[in-house]
Amino acid sequence: MSATATTDTYPTRAGQAQVIPRENEVVFGAAADGPFAADELDSFAEKGYALIDRLVAVGELDGLRAELNRLSDDPEVRADERTVVEAKSQEVRSIFDVHRTSDVFGRIARDPRVVDRARQLLGSEVYIHQSRVNFKPGFDGKEFSWHSDFETWHAEDGMPAPRAVSISISLTDNYSFNGPLMIMPGSHQEFISCVGQTPDDNYKSSLVMQGAGTPDRDTLTKFADRYGIDVLEGQAGGAIMFDSNCMHASNGNVTPFARSNIFIVYNSVENTPKQPYAAPAPRPSFLGSRDFTPVG
Repeated sequence: MSATATTDTYPTRAGQAQVIPRENEVVFGAAADGPFAADELDSFAEKGYALIDRLVAVGELDGLRAELNRLSDDPEVRADERTVVEAKSQEVRSIFDVHRTSDVFGRIARDPRVVDRARQLLGSEVYIHQSRVNFKPGFDGKEFSWHSDFETWHAEDGMPAPRAVSISISLTDNYSFNGPLMIMPGSHQEFISCVGQTPDDNYKSSLVMQGAGTPDRDTLTKFADRYGIDVLEGQAGGAIMFDSNCMHASNGNVTPFARSNIFIVYNSVENTPKQPYAAPAPRPSFLGSRDFTPVG
């Protein structure tokens, strides 16, 4: 059952933390619907994520990296509100809405290798809820605390249910020591309701340092004990697809080896956002799109 504008299936940012069992399916499609085989779909339903060893060919990486560097070196891009800059180092941390502003990243966001997998998992046509490129430079790359993306998209964007998937395409090698993605496998089956109201324009600070929407340490400890933690290493050109309600994080990067990726969020056209469930107003469209046109 999905939430509606009047019924909140996943209440959050209230007076006390609670854990709510997931009421929605994880995988909506079948093996006949796309690239994932039946055992891969079963694994995704169980763990909440899938590793794709070689999504992007080696020959394509140079073009993607060149575009990454072009954007990060462009003064106009750097000054745009869609770009997040580290407060201390002044390094670019993320550039949002890249499927609209970059032809190169727009093509990969609409590539059948990616979109067909999203359609298969979600069992419907999909649109792009959010896109960005992430930079975690050597020595200065900052951490991201444990969180569920769906908690934010539900509370601040109005996404009714966790019928969305993200893909992180690696542009650099992910080692265990340069701040790769970490996921608590199976955690997507439970929703952590967080404490604390959403401040006005919360996105302006949360994109640099999370506050509202961060689970409490006691619940996170219980989750870690229950589900464990997978550290997702992999070569450049590989990808990780994961459910929107997975509890995930990444450590800071003190090594010389930078970590960069393309991050695209696909939401089902049957799960389009309403009004925010726990925020004064929706976030800007570059963070939570209100254009629900299916990816062609």
